[in-house]
Amino acid sequence: MKKFSQWILKSMGWQAIVSVEEPIKSVICVAPHTSNWDFFIGKFTYWALGRQSSFLMKKSWFFFPLGNFLRSMGGVPIDRSKRMSVTQQMVEEFNKRDSFHLAITPEGTRSLVSKWKMGFYYIAIEAKVPIQLAYIDFKKKEMGIKAILNPTGDEEADMAIIRAYYQGVTARFPEKFFV
Repeated sequence: MKKFSQWILKSMGWQAIVSVEEPIKSVICVAPHTSNWDFFIGKFTYWALGRQSSFLMKKSWFFFPLGNFLRSMGGVPIDRSKRMSVTQQMVEEFNKRDSFHLAITPEGTRSLVSKWKMGFYYIAIEAKVPIQLAYIDFKKKEMGIKAILNPTGDEEADMAIIRAYYQGVTARFPEKFFV
């Protein structure tokens, strides 16, 4: 999959820019997220780097045979009927795995939002893992990870750092991206 993904990205004119070592476990904050293309570019980039990442999806999508395919791509089913929160479900996933990287888009939707969802941050805090800051820049045709944040618990200060990181990144639909 690595060579195929490298070929796909190259043929589309995209490049991967990664200047940090991958931690053993992490939450990957992926922004901006304004298009369905973000998922595919993100997956192909990660595969091209020889890395594995997971993503959240409603449990109802994990039926046979689609569920097997989604799991093979890194899909993690979320059971919203459980009493425990999504954050707690993901902390359990981190605790039971030796290596785990969970990609989350903080906007939570492809539409314009004025406030990011904080689940990615709370999962990282509770699981005691760093946050890889991944960006998808359509103007430069690059996806990259150039920073890792170890969350301090000071949400306001940490979010100021995270938001500053995404300044100047061009979304597929810039009018839908609010930093």
